[in-house]
This record gives sequence, structure tokens and C-alpha cells, in this order.
Amino acid sequence: MVFFRNDYGQGCIEPVMKLLIESNDQSNPGYGEDNYSKKAAEILQSKFPDTPADIQFVVSGTLTNISVIRHLLKHYQAVISCDTAHIYIHEAGAIEAAGHKIIPVPHANGKLTAAAVERLIQDIENRISFLLVPKLVYISNTTEMGTVYTRKELEELHAVCQKYNLYMFIDGARMGTALMSGVDYTLNDLAKWCDVFTIGATKNGALFGEAVCITNPELKNYFRFSQKQSGAILAKGWLIGLQFIGLFENDDFYRCAKHANDMAREIQNEIIKLGYPLYMKSNTNLTFVVLNEIQYQYLKERVDFEIWSRWDNDYIIRLVSSWHTKPDEVEYLKVYLQEAMAKSIQAQTIQEEVEEITTAVTKI
Repeated sequence: MVFFRNDYGQGCIEPVMKLLIESNDQSNPGYGEDNYSKKAAEILQSKFPDTPADIQFVVSGTLTNISVIRHLLKHYQAVISCDTAHIYIHEAGAIEAAGHKIIPVPHANGKLTAAAVERLIQDIENRISFLLVPKLVYISNTTEMGTVYTRKELEELHAVCQKYNLYMFIDGARMGTALMSGVDYTLNDLAKWCDVFTIGATKNGALFGEAVCITNPELKNYFRFSQKQSGAILAKGWLIGLQFIGLFENDDFYRCAKHANDMAREIQNEIIKLGYPLYMKSNTNLTFVVLNEIQYQYLKERVDFEIWSRWDNDYIIRLVSSWHTKPDEVEYLKVYLQEAMAKSIQAQTIQEEVEEITTAVTKI
């Protein structure tokens, strides 16, 4: 069985493992006060030199989102996200449990638009009632649907946030695949368009870890207190810091993401060539394909994947490539997709022949 279930199902890249082994017998201060974490922050800051940031490290994406949102918002303020956002559908109500409501708006190809944010704000301003106060715009890049924000879309979101005095938070759990998808912007640009953004390592070659980059000077103070109250400071903090060194010191972060995207592009091209419907076209490492019952039953015995949703009698599955995906695994997947399609066509042909015979017999 070939593995395309997720992009965090394996360990880590060799430079990270080397640093882990080298540090194993060392003694370090705790809670991110170590030299690895300090060096990692310096390396990350060099990737967006135009915008000074407070950079802290968190073990997981959900803890990151909880810590950031708790820190940014007062108890009566809410988050705006699209209805496919990770915080809205994949975190078991963690943000609400932390005391902040998420206000969802319909997505456009998995993305939140500036127009949707503006409509929501105007609608709320026109009502006379005790509604929560929207204060934070949350997006993820790459999105949950594998799509990526364009420069224009991000600039428009930044502008609408400035217009209505909203914070902008970019969840970068899959930031690597977004940046390597062919976009015309870098981390240096992103840092200017938001108040906080994160860089995910868990899904791009590390064992675990997310970097929180706070760029708004007014929000930098006391974040570590919010982080600690959220249970989001790892005692052995150097274990996260050294992983970011391993990923960014020689830009392996970008190479890992490019490889994941390249593998996914091969898969998506084969899917299109074979005539499978795509749920949504992606430029990153997430591929969503629609399968009928025959195709699904054949593939599930040979490919490890996730069911994303059901669509009438069909299945929408998600195929995920990663830094670890091998070309021969992609070739096996292509063969399985070809065989599944052939079985489906064969079954359809037999069904049509049966229907023709049944019709002919009925006429006799």
C-alpha cells in the first residue's frame, strides 16, 4: 500500500535528525531560552528582513492558533474566517473553547475574500444588537483545499483589514507549499501584509513545530504569557528551535515544499488525463479527486488516503504528497488510478449492455 494520507506521517529530514543527535547529550535552558531557539529566530528573521518580528516556537498548529487568538483578542471579540478554515472545521471548537467565536463566511476556492469580509463588517454595523465584535481576519496559506492566495488577494485583504481596524493572521501550517507554488511573493512580503503569521515545520520535513511571527509592534508584548497560559511552551524548547535551523539554514524548507508540490503535480496531471473529476484544482501538495464506488473500493485496498467528503453516491478523497514521497510511489499510484478507471469503465460497459438486452427483451 502506498501512503498518501498526509504530509506529517514520517519523521524528519536528515539535517534535522543530525542536529537532534548532536544535541542529545547537551544540556540546555528550558522553555525556548536556549541558543538553538535564539539562532532559529535569527535565521527566520533574515528571511523577512524588512519587518522586525517577535518569533516564538510552538509544538503544534492547534496550540499555535489558540495561543495567537487568545493573545490578540479581548473576550468579546471574534474571528472572521471562511467556512472551510482549519480553525472552523478541524480543531474541535478549540477557538470557541478558548472563549472566542468564529464567524464563518462562504469560501471562494477555499479562500476568504476581501469583499466577503467587507460585506460582513457592513452587515454587522447596520444591526442594532449585542453582536460580538469582529477583530481578527484568519486565513491559511496554503488553504485547506490546496489553493493559494495571490498577491492581489492578500493585498486586498490587508487593505480591508486596515480600513476596518482588523488584525490579520496568516496560518502558515503549509506555508512552504504555498511559497513554492509559483506565487510572486516571499516571506518578506507576507510579513508586511499581516499582524501575525506562522511558519509550519510539522508538515514540511520536521518532527514537529510551528514558528509564530508577530510583526505588529503593539502585539509583541507578553505573548509568551498567553502562550504559557495556553500550555503552548515546550519545556524542551530547543527541540523545536533546532528543527527550524535544520530546515532554514540551507533552505531545505523550500526544497522539501517544492518536492511535495512536484509530486502532487504529477498525480494531478495523471488524474486529469484519465478523466477523473477534480473537486478543486490545486497548485500545492493536496489533490482532491472524485471517485465512484468501484474506483473507491479498488483504490482503498492499495492506497492509504483520507475521505474528505461524500458527494451524492461518490467519494471525494484527498491525496497528499510530502517531502518524503518517492517517485516510485507516485508511479504505483498512477498505475492504481489507471486500473481503477479501467474497472469502472468495464463495469459501466457491462451495465449498458445489460440495459440494452433488457430493453430489447421488453420490446419482444
